[in-house]
Amino acid sequence: MWLLDRPSRRYRDERGWLRGAPPPRWVRVLPVALLAAITVATLVSPDALDIGFLLGAVPPLAVLSYGPLMTALLGVLVVVVLNVPATQLNRPGNTDLLTLAFVAVLSVFVAYVRSHRDAQLDTARTVAEAVQRAAVPPPPDRVGAVACTGLYRAAEQGTLVGGDFFDVREGPYGVRAVLGDVQGHGLSAVATVVSLLGAFREAVLDQPDLHSVAARMDRRLVVDSAAVRHAELFATAVLLEFSADVRSVRIVTCGHPAPVLLHGVRAREIGAPAGLPLGLGVGAIDPPKEVTVALGTGDRLVLASDGVWEARDTSDAFYPLVARLTELALEDSAALTERVWTDLVRHCGTVRDDVTMLVLASSPA
Repeated sequence: MWLLDRPSRRYRDERGWLRGAPPPRWVRVLPVALLAAITVATLVSPDALDIGFLLGAVPPLAVLSYGPLMTALLGVLVVVVLNVPATQLNRPGNTDLLTLAFVAVLSVFVAYVRSHRDAQLDTARTVAEAVQRAAVPPPPDRVGAVACTGLYRAAEQGTLVGGDFFDVREGPYGVRAVLGDVQGHGLSAVATVVSLLGAFREAVLDQPDLHSVAARMDRRLVVDSAAVRHAELFATAVLLEFSADVRSVRIVTCGHPAPVLLHGVRAREIGAPAGLPLGLGVGAIDPPKEVTVALGTGDRLVLASDGVWEARDTSDAFYPLVARLTELALEDSAALTERVWTDLVRHCGTVRDDVTMLVLASSPA
């Protein structure tokens, strides 16, 4: 299950209205409520109230929520209210009237610019979302005899694009999976992610073992670095290969934390030797060590990016992923990743790195 299949609405909610999401209801109601409050206050007061200056705030507040037409309508109402005899505000000086009229016209112009800018930003976000889905497509619920659940949250504010990647593919040598983290994040990392995933998908079909798959990905980054002056492309990754009966899994780590094995209500990090990151060109000289782990019925493997493992709180303490997974071991995979994400945000407050999780479970037909 892919937890960005409901991206747009959920993602806008997480961005917050000051970062591009639609404004909350109270912001939309505020200019209308202020205009109504001023009108009612002046109508019910037996004495003239010198509060006409507050009307000048209505058009600028409307800009936050409305387009040019609604802003213009509120601006006209402001001028009308100012000149209605019953409100006792009908003796403004020419300067006051001209000031309010100027503010209203200026607000309409700003609303026009803002609405067009918002439309451009929405288009850019849609393109970014399409790029992310093309680079890291949603995994199916099952790949062969392996059930898959993925979660992706990009650190780049206002985008869905990051530097993490994962994929699960079935080939002639079994079901293989990869999760990794390239140098940097945001749009600058997209090209590297695309290259690595392309190399992985080809290697799944051609290479007989995980060492060869890692070597193919390493070579891809080396070649890409050679084409760019002063490039320092590298990536960490963990690769998995399930046996045909899904009773065991082979694991190779390239500078990346090993998976966590969930066995019943227990969680433990698999002790896989850490190899060198991809892109250093030393895979053929010092290939990463492979470990084989037996899998029981109901066992799950949890792969997480550096954004999870290295998240810190205000006291500089790392996020205790293994301990949290132990507490949440009875949750299904989709709920598990969501609970970890919520807990991670609570732990560190502001997530500053891409966060990716992949849960793989043996699910024989």
